[in-house]
Amino acid sequence: MKRFAESILNTWIMEDGRKPLVLRGARQVGKTWLVRHCALHHKKELIEINFERDPQARTWFLSNDPHTILGELSLALNRFIIPENSLLFLDEIQAAGEILAKLRWFAEEMPQLAVIAAGSLLEFTLSDHTFSMPVGRIKFLHLEPMCFTEFLDAHNQTVLRERLHSWRWGDEFSPALHEQAQSWFQRYIMTGGMPGIVAQDASGVSPQACRDLQLDLIATYRADFAKYTGRMRADILDAVLLAVSRSLGRKFVYAHAGEGLRHYQVKAALELLASAKVCHLVRYSPANGLPLGGEVKDTFRKAIFNDVGILHGLLRTPASGAFPAWESIAPQVRGQITEQITGQQLRILGPFSGDGPQLYYWQREGGRPGDIDFLVQVQDRIVPVELKSGAAGSMKSLHQFMFDKKLDLALRFDRNPPSQLDLKVKTTQGDTVRYHLHGLPLYMAEFAGGIV
Repeated sequence: MKRFAESILNTWIMEDGRKPLVLRGARQVGKTWLVRHCALHHKKELIEINFERDPQARTWFLSNDPHTILGELSLALNRFIIPENSLLFLDEIQAAGEILAKLRWFAEEMPQLAVIAAGSLLEFTLSDHTFSMPVGRIKFLHLEPMCFTEFLDAHNQTVLRERLHSWRWGDEFSPALHEQAQSWFQRYIMTGGMPGIVAQDASGVSPQACRDLQLDLIATYRADFAKYTGRMRADILDAVLLAVSRSLGRKFVYAHAGEGLRHYQVKAALELLASAKVCHLVRYSPANGLPLGGEVKDTFRKAIFNDVGILHGLLRTPASGAFPAWESIAPQVRGQITEQITGQQLRILGPFSGDGPQLYYWQREGGRPGDIDFLVQVQDRIVPVELKSGAAGSMKSLHQFMFDKKLDLALRFDRNPPSQLDLKVKTTQGDTVRYHLHGLPLYMAEFAGGIV
């Protein structure tokens, strides 16, 4: 299946003096497939080492000399390795984290060898290591679940994908286009973006089979809890996992995670799940200026999962015979799904290097209630994002936010076709505010950065 990250890998592998690449992302998000596909596409001999499957492999990397290491690999694998023609793939490298430090020598002494490291719990190693990281000598790439356009590609809906991708304000957006996109997006909402599940859906398996695969994925994540040994008890991690599903769309309150759980336990468990990429934190920003992350407060945070499929598995959304129609889903659950799928798509805006995509929101501190679902940076401006799980809804908080922050452009995602409005309204405090409101259907969230 086509992944947008392929183009990043293609650019990287053709660079002169390229640095080793560290691929970051959740389990089953497609990291291993992507590396194998890259080697095949560029006709590189793949030298694949999995440190979880073969712990003995770490002894092949005792030296700091890349030539010695390749000699050990050649002997152990009984194959000659020509650096210019090979791709060395160090999978599940968190099981031998000290080898990350060796990447600097490959960067400095053997740049002709393409080297990629990856791991599903790699973030634990990156945040809690005792060795010297090769700062400036490695490149990071974050891999997200498949976005809606990748989902369309997987189902051979290339015309629809191209129409959505190329659309700009002023272009025709027909009712037929909206209806077809809405239908496919509803299917994407139900299956999610994990490549293995998308592949099964594209092959024609039943909706219930897709749901069973989502349950299997959750079981895999829970099985990983045992690898958090020394960090947090599995039962607390599981309680926090369920708490994230209940809190979607609002501030995550530690006290609501479960009876008997202490604040520090819940906070630590949530951050561990975020490190494992099972969920992502949505941080509060006062939106006083750029960058949005310049004034974050950890006392205010929301959370979403890495993929909507986890939400369906935890909620046991029905799928017997067919996926449920949107209108048949409980209103509260529709709101949770909308928050999840939009946050998931906004992460596609990047960046995919460094620490990867970050999500922000705004919430009034004290006094009157009010919040903005998401905040995004588009070029040099802050753009608030309002979500509606249906076709209509009040925007009192948005009006007041636009007045207070003196902004002139906002985004609204709902189930309507694209629209542009020049608003002149009164806030709840009686102030007049003027701003442009761009309305986009939920399925176009991933395009927001290019068409606002």
